[in-house]
Amino acid sequence: MKELLKIKYWIFDLDNTLYSGQTKVFSEVDKKMSSFISEKFKVDIVEAKRIQKEYFYEYGTTLSGLMKKKNVNPDEFLEFVHDIDISWLPKDKILREELTKINEKKFIFSNGSHAHIQNVTNQLGISDLFDGAFDITDADFIPKPHLDPYKKLIQKFKLDPKKSILIEDIAHNLEQAKNLGMKTCWLENDEAFAKKDANKPYIDYKINNLPSFLQKINVLKITNQ
Repeated sequence: MKELLKIKYWIFDLDNTLYSGQTKVFSEVDKKMSSFISEKFKVDIVEAKRIQKEYFYEYGTTLSGLMKKKNVNPDEFLEFVHDIDISWLPKDKILREELTKINEKKFIFSNGSHAHIQNVTNQLGISDLFDGAFDITDADFIPKPHLDPYKKLIQKFKLDPKKSILIEDIAHNLEQAKNLGMKTCWLENDEAFAKKDANKPYIDYKINNLPSFLQKINVLKITNQ
C-alpha cells in the first residue's frame, strides 16, 4: 500500500462509491429512469424496467441505449432522472475528515450529470473538497467503461495516469483505467453486474469501506514522514 503515497491524483466514482450502496440513493435514480421510459413511450412500468436494464447492459448506460435506439434528448432525460429528493441522506463527517487530509488533487468521474454530482456531494457535505468533476456531458454522452471518457478525463484535468488512482464500485469500469496506467481500487458491491469482474488482474486493491481505506492511507502518510 506504500506505493499509494506517490499518488498525486485521486479519482472517485460517485454513485455507490462516495456514499454506501446500502443508502439506496441510486435506487431513486433507477425508479426515475423507469418512470421516464414508461411516460415517454407509453408502456407499463414492467416493460419500462425491462427496456431500461436491456439498454444498461448492452450500452453501458440506459441513456446511451435510449439515444441510439429511441433518439431521446439526453438533457431531457438527465434533468428528469436526477431530479430526486435525497434530503434524508446524512452528512458523512468521517468521509469529509479523511478527504480533507488528502492534500493531493481529488476529482469525481461519473456517468451521471453535474447536477446529480452537486446534489449528492452537497448532501454529503463534501462538495467543496474536490478540484473538479467529469460527468456524462463532458464525455459527450459516451459512458464508462468505454475508453474515450477516460482519455477525456485525463486531458481535461491534465492528469498523469501513472500518478493516479481510480476508486469505483463497478469492477469492469476499472479495466480501462488500468490499461492507461492508473492504480485501481474496487469498492465492493454485491450487485451481480458490479462484481462479475472483481477477480480480474486489472484490480489492484479491493476495499469494503471508503472512509476506512482513506484513513489507512492518511495514517500511512504520518508514519512515513
